[in-house]
Amino acid sequence: MDIAKAIETAIQYETRVRDVYAQAAEKAVSPAAKRAMSFMAREEGYHVDYLESQKKKWAEEGVLDHQSLKTAAPRAETIQREVAKLEGHMKKEAPGEELEMLKRALEVEKETSEFYRSLVDQMEGDAKKLFSRFLEVEEGHLNLVQAEIDALQGMGMWFDCQEFHLEGE
Repeated sequence: MDIAKAIETAIQYETRVRDVYAQAAEKAVSPAAKRAMSFMAREEGYHVDYLESQKKKWAEEGVLDHQSLKTAAPRAETIQREVAKLEGHMKKEAPGEELEMLKRALEVEKETSEFYRSLVDQMEGDAKKLFSRFLEVEEGHLNLVQAEIDALQGMGMWFDCQEFHLEGE
């Protein structure tokens, strides 16, 4: 796959993930779920905007800027540390729909991560670095969503997002 096609396809994946989170935020019952899903929708929206800028830069200049991609999602170590702190601060009884929304989010995050993993295997140079960074970010999202699912299934509770620092360290 050439770089322009890879970026265009990445935009489609990120748009799909953003839309899943946005729909989940609209349907969420608990304030914590609404905050978490809205946060993730904004994060994925930033990815769409970033990829659009990279698409333009590639078309006009033939270069990519892999170093400017940022994320507000915490790293895996931060998630694990915060989950341990949260066990006593979680709200009971998340509705089943919220668990299903998280499972859907996990599914599209996995698909998106696999797409980026395949690009990392195919690409070279700055394109490889760009998609490696996206893979790293999406794996962070996977960890976050999986941690929330585990918390819901294991304890029947929802994260209190005000206690869970979504902005990273």
